[in-house]
Amino acid sequence: MPPKKYSKKTAKKIHHNRRKNYFFRRKVVLAILIIALIGTGFYLKQTVSYYYALYFNKFVHKKLHNTETETQRIQKIISDNLDKTYGFDISHYQNKEDINWDSLSIGNKTIPLEFVVMRATMGNRHADKHFDDFWEIAKKQNLIRGAYHFYRADEDPVMQANNFLENVKLESGDLPPILDIEKIPRRKTNKKLIEDLKVWCRIVEETYGEKPIIYTYYHYYKDFLKGEFDDYPLWLANYNDVPTPSPDSDWNFWQFTENGIVHGINTKVDLDIYNGSSWSLKRLTLD
Repeated sequence: MPPKKYSKKTAKKIHHNRRKNYFFRRKVVLAILIIALIGTGFYLKQTVSYYYALYFNKFVHKKLHNTETETQRIQKIISDNLDKTYGFDISHYQNKEDINWDSLSIGNKTIPLEFVVMRATMGNRHADKHFDDFWEIAKKQNLIRGAYHFYRADEDPVMQANNFLENVKLESGDLPPILDIEKIPRRKTNKKLIEDLKVWCRIVEETYGEKPIIYTYYHYYKDFLKGEFDDYPLWLANYNDVPTPSPDSDWNFWQFTENGIVHGINTKVDLDIYNGSSWSLKRLTLD
């Protein structure tokens, strides 16, 4: 078939359209590349800031220090989890005057602390003396708040649940109730302990409509709780040199040190990682 012939006017129009489409495609590709670069920049911003500060602008606390081994362990955990969300937990062991709530950060001041968990109650009748003050301050600072009950294994689960509910009024945007269990009963069997813990959880869940978060140490969970609370959010404490708090269980929160040195706090605190982004953490909070 002989090649199709065009008039000069038609050929010029075809050439113009091809040239127009060519430059349009180039602009589209360029726009995609720019968007990709901007997205990569936002994604790597914290990583770049963290490593720059680590090597060139290191923060040294005026009064708090860790051993070299603990410092390196904490740095390694933070370096491996820069895409996650960080927080801390406190109780009456921290004095109110020790915390400057306006400037709380770790990672050489490059990683903000976005949530705080605080002890509210203990056992059948006791309440933490600093809870009410810390609770109000955290709200004013727009931190995601969490309140936990320290469970005393030999005391009554109904009284302990009521103690928590009487002293804690969770609001929309707060974390679900948290149950801290880390002691072995002396006057009860382990089977009875599990039954009692489920009673506490059921009472609190009926009030808030959300399953409580279970906090405990990794080995305690492995030895006593595993298989009994698998559908509950899990907060594990593990202070060892490990990549995750548990090699064989899903986890939501990891308390990775009790020797946390924070810019803005004049005493060591427990530091926590939430296993996800800040947006994901907000989805976990109460409606």
